[in-house]
Amino acid sequence: MKIDHLGIATGGIDEALAFWEDALGLEKVHVEEVEDQKVRVAMLPIGESRIELLEPTSDDSPISNFLSKRGGGIHHIAVKVENITESLERLKEAGVRLIDEEPRTGAEGCLVAFVHPKSANGVLLELVQD
Repeated sequence: MKIDHLGIATGGIDEALAFWEDALGLEKVHVEEVEDQKVRVAMLPIGESRIELLEPTSDDSPISNFLSKRGGGIHHIAVKVENITESLERLKEAGVRLIDEEPRTGAEGCLVAFVHPKSANGVLLELVQD
């Protein structure tokens, strides 16, 4: 396993990119809207991992909710797994609370599933399989 990306909630990707691209020199390689998750994402490679900027596309987006409660900042940590279905089964058997019992399609067409923060020491954990 390795860290695939750090998800950062922002009210506006374009404004956030001014910092990540202009101030730090990172290059955005991908921007897309993930309709079923009601977000627009921008991916910026950094070392072996990436920064994922998350902007809500509707008022009922989970990112809108996060921003209204906490403001911008780190939303989740994503780890890359070889087989997301097996990983979810192993977590279920261990009694881990899951947000997604089955994988769904996320940014860049990857399979994703989220582990509830109450089972991961207060951290929203995303599993990602290419």
